[in-house]
Amino acid sequence: MRGRGVTADTAGLTGDETGRIREQRGWYFYDFACSVYSTSVVTVFLGPYLTSVAKAAADADGFVHPLGIPVRAGSVFAYSVSVSIVLAVLLMPLAGAAADRTGRKKPLLAVAAYVGAGATAGMFFLDGDRYVLGVVLLIVANASLSVSMALYNAYLPQIATPEERDAVSSRGWAFGYTSGAFVLVLNLILYTGHESFGVSESMAVRICLASAGVWWGAFTLVPLSRLRDRRVVRDAGKAGEGSVGTGWRQLMATLRDMRRHPLTLSFLLAYLIYNDGVQTVISQASIYGSEELGLDQTTLITAVLLVQILAVVGALGMGRLARTHGAKRTILASLAVWTAILGAGYFLPAGAPVWFFALAAAIGMVLGGSQALSRSLFSHLVPRGKEAEYFAAYEMSDRGLSWLGPLVFGLAYQVTGSYRDAILSLVVFFVIGFALLARVPVRRAVAEAGNPVPERI
Repeated sequence: MRGRGVTADTAGLTGDETGRIREQRGWYFYDFACSVYSTSVVTVFLGPYLTSVAKAAADADGFVHPLGIPVRAGSVFAYSVSVSIVLAVLLMPLAGAAADRTGRKKPLLAVAAYVGAGATAGMFFLDGDRYVLGVVLLIVANASLSVSMALYNAYLPQIATPEERDAVSSRGWAFGYTSGAFVLVLNLILYTGHESFGVSESMAVRICLASAGVWWGAFTLVPLSRLRDRRVVRDAGKAGEGSVGTGWRQLMATLRDMRRHPLTLSFLLAYLIYNDGVQTVISQASIYGSEELGLDQTTLITAVLLVQILAVVGALGMGRLARTHGAKRTILASLAVWTAILGAGYFLPAGAPVWFFALAAAIGMVLGGSQALSRSLFSHLVPRGKEAEYFAAYEMSDRGLSWLGPLVFGLAYQVTGSYRDAILSLVVFFVIGFALLARVPVRRAVAEAGNPVPERI
């Protein structure tokens, strides 16, 4: 096993409390910056809009033919999400290895963030039947987001003590959902009143898409100004190992190292499966609402806005529950709620926005908390000095194999022509994820990773 670098700080934390809090506040703002993309672009506008653009390019049977492959227009968005995640899998190990070996996460975070923000801003030019442009921009933006989140999450063990991490992670998600809700209100005003603003409906959507990229780029300046890189001390003779060319060798070394921590791997497997379901629900909810339930765009925006508002409450509330009951038990409870939500979603009547709003409220209460607590729980399982590499593996679990859910969703629709069948197939991700997580002894996993065990976990 090759030697690894360690941070100059013994615990990887900023030495004084004031400096640590300053970094934490700056760290929150990357969630604030990029969550608008996840909300306005992926969850609300791009799915239905890209589907309509693909339909405009489709043949008489409803198929488009990228690279000569027949694809039902309604599956283009789901397949594009899958491809973007596969690309992210190829890039994240390189970024994670380079970050840990050089100690320079911040420049890599900046590159990933601004490539993603630029691709999102470019969605302003998506119109007519230019679905291929939309596919390319979505793939670039989604892959960039995944890489940037791996680097961003790797800061958590370095800016928060073990006792602080549940709260800090939850606040980050709350910041993200707050920004998503605020921008979504602006989107709703523009979209519903587009005629009074003198723009077409299509133009209003394109402005909403592009503005998410501008927002992402602008607020990324805050974490870049406050987060600091840690000096790395490497073993003699290892000076050249931070290069991109060693990224895949480092990934294999990281995976070998993770075999020494089988309980960490067990958590990642559980997270991979249940989070696949979460990510697919997030990315495909608008298509399900518009295509299967016949709901208009205003209803969908309002529902997602409701999710954003309640997700802030849910993230903070589940953070409090974790302090009493532990993160693991709180996550397990949220997975049970997710399973019930999908079961109810299958039976939702078409054209009934009230029931859709009720389901959106339930999603909001568990969405932010289940993600925030999973991130903070994993931070306890990371060996010190391996933060970026292990969080690259985490992000591959978070997004890297989340291509499977959208792929299954898209295939189910392609075969059956029913989004209800597609949504029902996602239940298995939560059931299996629950069973696997329940078997992980997290206190022992933290101890075996060489970290202090919190009183509640």
